[in-house]
This record gives sequence, C-alpha cells and structure tokens, in this order.
Amino acid sequence: MEMDLNAQVKKACFLQRLKDFPSKLKDGVTKRIKHVQKFGKDDPRRIIHSIKVGLSLTLVSMLYYVRPLYNSFGVSGMWAILTVVVVSEFTVGGTLSKGLNRAFATLIAGALGVGAVHLARLCGHKGEPIVLGILVFSLGAAATFSRFFPRIKQRYDYGALIFILTFSMVAVSGYRTDEILVIAYQRLSTILIGGTICILVSIFVFPVWAGEDLHKMVANNIIKLANSIEGFDGEYFPSSEKTSKETNSSVREYKSILTSKSTEDTLANLARWEPGHGRFRLRHPWTKYLKIAGLVRQCAIHFEVLNGYVLSDAKAPQDFISKIQEPCSIMSREAGEALKDIAKSIKTMSRYHVCVNTHIKNSKNAIENLRLALKLSFPETEKDLLEIIPGVTMASTLIDIVSYVEKISEAVDEFSVLAHFKENLDPKLSPELGQHHLLHKGTVKPVLEGDNEEECNNSPHVVIAVHDEQPPTVNENNVNLGAEKTTVVV
Repeated sequence: MEMDLNAQVKKACFLQRLKDFPSKLKDGVTKRIKHVQKFGKDDPRRIIHSIKVGLSLTLVSMLYYVRPLYNSFGVSGMWAILTVVVVSEFTVGGTLSKGLNRAFATLIAGALGVGAVHLARLCGHKGEPIVLGILVFSLGAAATFSRFFPRIKQRYDYGALIFILTFSMVAVSGYRTDEILVIAYQRLSTILIGGTICILVSIFVFPVWAGEDLHKMVANNIIKLANSIEGFDGEYFPSSEKTSKETNSSVREYKSILTSKSTEDTLANLARWEPGHGRFRLRHPWTKYLKIAGLVRQCAIHFEVLNGYVLSDAKAPQDFISKIQEPCSIMSREAGEALKDIAKSIKTMSRYHVCVNTHIKNSKNAIENLRLALKLSFPETEKDLLEIIPGVTMASTLIDIVSYVEKISEAVDEFSVLAHFKENLDPKLSPELGQHHLLHKGTVKPVLEGDNEEECNNSPHVVIAVHDEQPPTVNENNVNLGAEKTTVVV
C-alpha cells in the first residue's frame, strides 16, 4: 500500500514538473535575453567589434569563393581565415600589435626556414635531417629563451611564438617536399592579406582606441578618489546635508582603483602601437599615464586605511573630534576639489594649474590649523592619550593624502607639457586679479593744488581714479589704448 502511494506521489511530481517545464523554459530564455541586452548596452562597442570580425572573415573568404584567387593561393587561403581569427582584437592597438608581430615573424621565420632547408640539402641525404634538427633546436630554444626578457615579453611575445611555429613548420616540411618556395610564398601572402584586412577594418570601421580608454580610465580613477575623500568627510563627520547612503556609496569608489594596474599596463602597451589620432599625437607620452596611475593607486591605499577608521568601533572622544573636524573637513574638501580639477585637466587636455595650486595651498593651510588645534588640545588630553590615537592617526592619513594629491598634480603638470596641453586662459582665475575676483581696479591720490607739496598733503580733496577691468586693446595704428578712466573729486 505504501509503495503504491509513493509511486503515485512520484508520478504526480513528475507530471507537475513536466507541466511547469514550458513556463520555466520561457523564464530562463527571457532572463538570458535580458542579460545579453544589458551586456550589450553596457558597452555597445562589443557589438560593433563582433560585426567587424564577421566583416573581416567575409572579406578573406573571397580567397575561396573567387575562382581566380583560389587558383593563385589554393588551400593556403585558409591561413588568411586563421589569421583573422587570431589577430582580431577589441582595440586598434591590440590588432596592430598582433598583426605586425605575426607578419614580421612569419616573414623572418619563413626566410630562415627556406634558407635552413637549402643549407641542409648541401650536406647530402644523410646529413640533411641532422642539420635541420640542429637548426630547429638552436633557433627554437633561442626564441623561447628570448620570451623571458620583460621587454620582449611585453611587446613581442606573440611574434616570438609565431616565429617558432613558422620556422619549425617550414624547416621540417621542407624535408619531404620540393615545392618549399611555393608553399612559403602562398602562406606568407595569405597571412599578409588576412592581417592587412583586419588592420584596415579595425582602424577605419568604428575604431576602438586603447589610448583613449587609458586616458579616460586614469581621469575617472582620479574622480573616484575625489568622490571617496568627499564621502569620507560626510561619513566620519556626519551632517544633515549628506545622508549615510550617499556617503557610503561614494566612499567605496576607490576600491576599483586598487585592482586596475594590469588593465592600465595592457592599455599603455597597446597604445604605443597605435598611430596618431584625434587629440593624441604620434609620439604621445603614454608611459606618463602609468606614473600618474601609480600615484593614484598609492593614494587609494590610504583610503583603505581611512575606510578602516570609518568602520571601526574605536573612535576618538567627541570633544576631540569636534576640535579637529573643521581643518580635517577643509582638507578633505580642498583635496577633493583639487583632484576634480586635475581630472578635468586630463579629460579636456587643458591646464588648470592655478585652480589646483589654490586648492592644494588651502589644504596645506588647513594642515597648519590642524597642527595648531592638536597643540592646543594636547594638555587637556594628555591623560587620555590612548583614546585620541585613532583621531590623530586619521588626521595623519589625511595629511598623507594631501601630499599624494600634490605629487599627482606635479606628475600631471609634467605630463601636460609633454602632451602639449592647451593653456586655460580664464581671466577670473588669473592671480593678478586676486582671490576675490575684483571687478574694478582703482587708485586713490590727493588733488594737487599748486606745486607746494605741503599744501598737497594738507588738502582735504582726493582724486579717485576707477579703471575698468577691460584689457587694453590695439587700434588700427597699433597704438595701445588704456582702460577707461573715471575721475571723481571728493
């Protein structure tokens, strides 16, 4: 009886699963479609790249579809298709790197392979395999050893791999065939055709430049630093203006910077292969991005320390925090504004050193005020020194961050000169106009009554000369006209 009941339950469960299968299948397919759509919307360039690869494969397939081309290259046309598959990369720099590496490595290895075959045949039928074996061993081992050198590993590793493969194939296959030159010519030609098509499609059809990605990535990482330090200010010194959710989301933005080194190194390496384009000249200083990115990463490490103080339960007494709150808030705010101006300078490729230097100077003034506040509060807190250590350490970390902001600013200034940034000529930011952006400049002098200086000094009358802010202009006769001047006698 129990067995029949179990069988009925299993049958009912099976029928229920069978009944629910169409709806589950529909939900699963819908979920996958939405995931693919979101993935494509996150970066539409992925869809464009896929279309570009398909276009390149279609073009090189003409070597098989068109009879005259097939008669010229034969089955070696398959190497063109293979070249498109392995050479096509997401960025122009990646495609150029692999394409040029493959082309030159194939050319050199093919020439050496043909030469090795002819040299081996001079040694007779018995000596030919021995000579070929020695040459394959020597060049293969040497090329493999060269891949361990950092510079070759970074830029020519793929070329060294193709060299080993091509030389070994040509040298070994040449032992059994007499048409080695024809085979080498067909394979080299098809590889060059496939690589050329990939490079042309990558450059001229919606190109994706590795240099631009690196440029934007470094600028965005600096903005993340600015958001993190402003979020820390709102979270460690909470106020009614900022909610905890807003500060909590912004203070964690630095975490992605800590793991960005490999991506930055790869983009910088690929950017060196790219030709001049847009705002980037032929010999753009790509290596300077790595220097700036390194400083940004070191600064982000200090944010990890600050984040520990935010999450820690051990905090300094509230009365001590209230004494250091103002200078610390000023430091955070000014350092954040300086980082935003630095990021703006990189994004627009313009120099904003006046703004940046002003914010850094204000941060340093806040540091002096912080030191003064610590000196004044030290006698009161001498007995409870252990309690204020977290607050003092937090303030010290902020000082280190300001120091790194200054280093980042200096590195960007050096980079701006090499990259030929345009000068931002904003009269309101000119130091000659002062910090409060005066609308007018004027002079005050006594009215001269006669030639007697004593009378001049005792005269109650004063002349106020008000000069308009308009800069001097040049007339048709190249005569400098002074600013408009109004005289008021009091």
